[in-house]
Amino acid sequence: MPSSNPRLNVVLDRELQKDLRIAAKKRGKSLSAAAAELLRDALERDEDLFLARLSERREKTSKRTYSDEEAWKAKLG
Repeated sequence: MPSSNPRLNVVLDRELQKDLRIAAKKRGKSLSAAAAELLRDALERDEDLFLARLSERREKTSKRTYSDEEAWKAKLG
């Protein structure tokens, strides 16, 4: 059955391909599904790291801090 999802070709070395096969087998998924899941997780972690660094930079340069209570009041406002 053809898929409507975009395709991506990736070249893996033998060791990485072996690791992916093991990960897919553990998860009971196809190579493609396991690769997509692992890539999604890695991108989310990368985004989390970026946002954490941004937050740390802002903490260092910010002149005013807010308590949790103040922040939630402003958000729920």
